[in-house]
Order: sequence, then structure tokens, then C-alpha cells
Amino acid sequence: MKLRGHFLVGLFSLIGFSFMAIFISGQRIIQIDQIVISFIQGFESPMLTSIMKFFTYIGSFPSVFGISLLASLFLYFVLKHRTELLLFGTVVIGTPLINRILKQWFHRARPDLHRLIEIGGYSFPSGHAMSAFAVYGILTFLLWRHIPTRLGRTVLIMISSIFIIMIGASRIYLGVHYPSDIIGGYFASGFWLAITISFFQRYKEERYARRNFSGSKG
Repeated sequence: MKLRGHFLVGLFSLIGFSFMAIFISGQRIIQIDQIVISFIQGFESPMLTSIMKFFTYIGSFPSVFGISLLASLFLYFVLKHRTELLLFGTVVIGTPLINRILKQWFHRARPDLHRLIEIGGYSFPSGHAMSAFAVYGILTFLLWRHIPTRLGRTVLIMISSIFIIMIGASRIYLGVHYPSDIIGGYFASGFWLAITISFFQRYKEERYARRNFSGSKG
């Protein structure tokens, strides 16, 4: 994707997050949130609860840390990509920091309807949603060009999308987040990804130009 494409994605994400922030600040979306929560929790069953707890664990800090560590080792030792590792680390480390700042800014209390697990802290935007979108989004970006077939790339996108969606849905099902928290988290990470990838692409283009310039002089 060209820099212009990243800019458009970032702009769209920023606008989307801004709308969500306005809606939750004015309590305009609370009724829709509650309707969606009731609908999703209407499918409650012991098996589905176990599945959702699994996905919410996959989106927790220990799992994200483990996945990020394995991905870093793969990027460094297998693909030999040092600069890509820097990009990956920036995204992974920056995401929870941004989430903490946003949560402290908005101070939104968690839903108190029908919780299947207990958790503290503020609700908007969802840290699980932000981490899932950031980690699987940046992994998809970095692995895309190493998969030569259309089928392989399609599978990569499908797997990433399933994990992102299911981690977000699990937080709604378990009663610890409003749907608007999840959507807001996706938008926030979408903006962060677009910004970091844009800087990364620009850095690579400038380095490539410097190398060509040095080569032509030689």
C-alpha cells in the first residue's frame, strides 16, 4: 500500500474513533450498546463461554507477550529483518501505552449488566481489541510479501481477521466491554498502525534512495 493509502486509512480510523468518543462522552450510544450485549449474551452456553474465555485469554497480556516474542524471534533469525523487527516492536510496545492514556482520558466505567468474569479498570477503548488489531494487523503486514500465493495470503487475512473479531466479541460476550469500546479500540489501533507503517515505509524509501544515490556516485 502506498503512503497515500496509509494516510487515508489513518484518517478514516481517526474520524471513526472521534465519532465513537463523541458518542460515548454524550451517552448517546449506551442503549445500542446494551441491545447488542443482550443479543450476544442471548447465545450463552457453557461451551460458548469456554470458547470466549479462550479468545479473551489469547488477547490478554501474557498471550500477547508470548506471541510477540515468538514473532520477534522469527523476524530476526528466520527472515533476517532487523528494521521490520523495529517496526513490530514499536507497534506492540506503543499500543498498551496509548490504550492506558486513552482510558485515563475518557474514564468510562465498564458495563454492569451480566458479567461472566470480573475485571477492573476503565472500559474505553478496549485494550484487548487494540492489542488484537495491532499485533495481528502488523503481523499480516510483515508476512504478506513473504507468502507468494493468493491462497496463502487469503488464509493469512482470514486467520488474522478471525482472531481480531473473536477477541473483541469475547469481551462483549463476557460482559466486560461495551461494543463501542471494541469498535473504538479497533479504530485507535487502525490509526496507530497507519502512522507507524507510514513512517516505516518512508524510512525505507529514503534509505533506498540514498543507496541508489551513493551507488550512482561510485
